[in-house]
Amino acid sequence: MELRAAIEARTSVRVFRDEKISMSDVREIVRLAGLAPSVNNFQPWRYIAILNKDLLSKMADIVTEKIDSLPSSKSIAAKNIKNQVTWFSTFFKDAPLVLVLVTKPYETVLESGVELSHDEINIIRNYPDIQSAGASIQNILLAAVDLGYGACWLSGPMFARKEIEEMLHIAAPEKMLAFVVIGKPRSESKPKEKPNLADSMEIIE
Repeated sequence: MELRAAIEARTSVRVFRDEKISMSDVREIVRLAGLAPSVNNFQPWRYIAILNKDLLSKMADIVTEKIDSLPSSKSIAAKNIKNQVTWFSTFFKDAPLVLVLVTKPYETVLESGVELSHDEINIIRNYPDIQSAGASIQNILLAAVDLGYGACWLSGPMFARKEIEEMLHIAAPEKMLAFVVIGKPRSESKPKEKPNLADSMEIIE
């Protein structure tokens, strides 16, 4: 599939067929994720591939508990909103594959040349390690489409980041940043209509 076709076909898929993904495809998707650009080629990432349904179910239960424990507003729709957020944060339990993105802090040489802390530099540069991670995830999403799969990028499981990190033995300075779920779509999903950014682009000549 050509790159443009993969970009145009990509959409968030959340319901999958009960069909396993070959390990060769898993390895190829993660290999392509590692080819993404990163700040100073630091490559502040690694991936954990989870196919174990029991483990995914336990992780989803913890996320559900954390969302349930959030203080509810007085809105009439509060319960429905929390239920909706819970589903969007835990549907990964039914996916054939979950890729967990684990990152580490970017160690810039600037820290040894200026009197600014690591955190201060990170804020000024707008978190280049997280920007790099986003590029890696985009490679995964497009690679999945190219190989005939559907995928979805999740941040909802981070409600239980600490607990899941303990389950997966992720320790500081590393931290869990996001999930990407992958599988064969249960039904055809068409991309949502999106505005043409070129129409609103500011041009300075």
